[in-house]
Amino acid sequence: MPQGSRPVVLLFDVNETLLDLAPLEESIDEVLLENGASRLWFTTLLQYSLVLTVGGKYESFVDVGAATLMMLARNREVVLSPEQARQALEPMLKLAPHHDVLDALARLKRAGFRMASLSNSSIDACKSQLEHAGLASMFERQLSVESVAKYKPHCEVYQWAAREMKVSEQDCMLVAAHAWDVAGAAWAGMQTAFIERKGNQPFSLALPPSVCASDLHNLADQLAA
Repeated sequence: MPQGSRPVVLLFDVNETLLDLAPLEESIDEVLLENGASRLWFTTLLQYSLVLTVGGKYESFVDVGAATLMMLARNREVVLSPEQARQALEPMLKLAPHHDVLDALARLKRAGFRMASLSNSSIDACKSQLEHAGLASMFERQLSVESVAKYKPHCEVYQWAAREMKVSEQDCMLVAAHAWDVAGAAWAGMQTAFIERKGNQPFSLALPPSVCASDLHNLADQLAA
C-alpha cells in the first residue's frame, strides 16, 4: 500500500469472499437438475435484489433467493414448492470458510486493522453463518443491508457502514470477491480489495481496485507488510 493510504477499517463481504459456496451450489444444482445452474441462480438472485432496491422495496435475501430459485425451476419444468426452495437454501447457513480465511483474518487483526463484515444476508443469517464458520470473534461488527433495507452495491449501504464504524468512507476498505461489490464501494468513496476467487473478474468500467489479491493470504501480505 502507498504510504498514507492504509485503511482503518476492513469491511468483508461474506458469501464467497469468506465462505465456500460449494455445498450451496451442489444443493441448487440438484434441485434444478443441471450442473452449474447455481451460477445462474446466484446471478438471478443478485438481479432481483437490485430490482427491489431500485423499486424502493426490500425482502430478505433468503426470500429473494427462494423466489428466484422457483423462477428458474419453472423455466426447467421442475415442480418446486416454496418450502422445497427454502430447504434447498439451507446449506447457506452452514458454509465453511475458504482455507485461507481464518489465518489471514488473524494476521490482519494482529496488524491493527479494525474489521467488520458487510453482507447482503440478513442480520440473523449472517450471525449464524459466521458463528458456524468459527469467524464471528474476528469481527468488531457484523453489518447487514437489512438495517438500511437496500442491497449492495447501492452506495448508501457503504456510506451507512462507514458511519456505523465511525470513520470516513476513505478510511474503509471493502474486501470482496465480486466486481459489483467492489465497484459499489469504490463509487461510494471507499478503498477496495478485489479477491480473485475462481470465476470472478474485475469490472473494467468501474474504478480500479485499490488492491488485487489472489486470496486473503496475499491480501494480508500486502496490507500487513
